[in-house]
Amino acid sequence: MPIYLLTDSTEFPEPQLARKDGLLALGGDLSQQRLLLAYRSGIFPWYSRGEPILWWSPDPRLVLYPEEINISKSLKKTIKKDIFQITVDRVFPWVIRQCAVTRLEKGEPTWIVPEMIHAFCKLHESGYAHSIEAWQNGKLVGGLYGMSIGRYFSGESMFSTVSNASKVALVYLVDFLRHNHFHMVDCQVSTPHLIRFGAQPIPRNLFLKQLENATIESALTGKWHLNQKAAKKEILTRN
Repeated sequence: MPIYLLTDSTEFPEPQLARKDGLLALGGDLSQQRLLLAYRSGIFPWYSRGEPILWWSPDPRLVLYPEEINISKSLKKTIKKDIFQITVDRVFPWVIRQCAVTRLEKGEPTWIVPEMIHAFCKLHESGYAHSIEAWQNGKLVGGLYGMSIGRYFSGESMFSTVSNASKVALVYLVDFLRHNHFHMVDCQVSTPHLIRFGAQPIPRNLFLKQLENATIESALTGKWHLNQKAAKKEILTRN
């Protein structure tokens, strides 16, 4: 399959035209209009500093259904101890920057380049991007961020400077999404970590159908808010 070169138009080629590795197109920009269209179409940007913007639609796609999350007994014990205070949308810019910094400190490449940070902070200001944060003794020690359209959430990245912080943040996020009738968490590509939480690979065609159903529903607009005490009770009585 060829790689498509994007123009000033915000249109994308059909996701089914992606290469076997999922690469669909290059070029374009990270404007809000283009990013929203991309995510609605099952396409996301993923590239490193110095590269052109690369757009992907992998097959299969890793998806976590909120009703099917798997929480280990040890993680439930951690949640029960209230080691972390969990908040939502309190410090989005900190979270996305820390996701980038943590990867770089580990010597890992990152797609969270400055222009990506700027674009997602704008999406957060518009109510489309959200963060969930884990705090310990008043210090941010973990979290994750992603994109929300309708009742669809695309997880982008997470970080942790204290053991289990990002895992606990993920559990609270998924419980929040389940409580608000979200259809799925798009994990994009497969990792053993997410599979342990119950994420599963599904064919792209099925993902696109489920994505369409989720994104046509009414959006949960504005900043999100979490009642940790109520959420904890739900989490510990499930599974």
